[in-house]
Amino acid sequence: MSNSFDVIIAGGGPAGASAAIHRAARGARVLLAEQKKFPREKLCGEFISPECLIHFKELGVDDQMLKAQPSSLRETVFYSKNGRSVAVPSSWFQANGFAWGLSRSEMDECLLRRAIDAGAEVVENAQVVDVVFEDDAVRGVIVKQAGVDARYLAPITIDATGRARALARRVVKRRHALERPRASLVAFKAHLKHTRVAQGACEIYFYRGGYGGLSTIENGLSNLCFIASARDVRTCGADADRVMREVVCQNLRAAQTLAEANACSPWLAVSLENFGRHSLQPERGLLTIGDAASFIDPFTGSGMLMALESGELISSVLLGNSKKIRAESDTISIAERYRVLYKQRFDSRLRVCSLMRRAAFVPGLASLAIGLFGVSSSFRRRVTLATRFDSYRNC
Repeated sequence: MSNSFDVIIAGGGPAGASAAIHRAARGARVLLAEQKKFPREKLCGEFISPECLIHFKELGVDDQMLKAQPSSLRETVFYSKNGRSVAVPSSWFQANGFAWGLSRSEMDECLLRRAIDAGAEVVENAQVVDVVFEDDAVRGVIVKQAGVDARYLAPITIDATGRARALARRVVKRRHALERPRASLVAFKAHLKHTRVAQGACEIYFYRGGYGGLSTIENGLSNLCFIASARDVRTCGADADRVMREVVCQNLRAAQTLAEANACSPWLAVSLENFGRHSLQPERGLLTIGDAASFIDPFTGSGMLMALESGELISSVLLGNSKKIRAESDTISIAERYRVLYKQRFDSRLRVCSLMRRAAFVPGLASLAIGLFGVSSSFRRRVTLATRFDSYRNC
């Protein structure tokens, strides 16, 4: 393998794989470095909104996804702590469409293998341990694989490492030596048996200090992913099952659906610092996509969509500037173009979500909002589509 590429992507999730597929399929020399060996489990709500299916078709993975037999989700139902509910049909996002419930192990594996088929060089079990700096710009990465360090170079490096923002944090720490703030929230995820979730529904539960989502995935299992305050997690001794029983099940509907549920996979957990926008260019030559660029609130169900969209967006920007990239010049203007297009695509939905977030963590406000949205289907539809700006603009 040559150590010189047009673009290096760190992270093989939906954002990174999407960008790799789009670029490699158009002849670019792409290196995709993934820390884990796929397939692997990932902390995620595993809700794939109907718009994602369009991206899967464009990426050439729709048939492979269907072979995994995802569950079809016709609606998302939001439940206040006292059991009040309001539903959002999946068909609002795509005419006659269904959302999918599919594990990240299946989805990410499919996308990564497609990246290889498209021509990307993919290295797994490969940790990016450092970035390469030349002329005060990121010009590549140092990757450790099987105990051996390898140096790879490219004029553009992309951080697609999700909420970890591994590359972005490294360059920021290099400049400022900042410590990570203590997280106030913790997210948990596991696959469950014996839930009573409604067939064809993704159910969202609000409770004091957090919220969670439950929906069916492949093989008749259910995926539960929830957020709780770090304080409540400590009170429960960091026991995920206890947090589920004592915190999530404060919600009356959750208490019903999870009464006989038990985990059939190990619990995954991760600390959450904040939501919203991050830097799109932490350093010259380094760009961010997916959750590394913006972490949108999980209750919107649009996180997977934003990941795929941002991968497609960065690919289109790089495709339109191929000559500049190969000449290793003017990466600043490339980053500026990316920022402008990113703002046009995502800023509106992020602002709407930041307003909705204020109610999500307060049971009384969440109940009030659910009651308000239940009054008017038209109003509920407009607000819901505003979390997916392109759909809202064209509705």
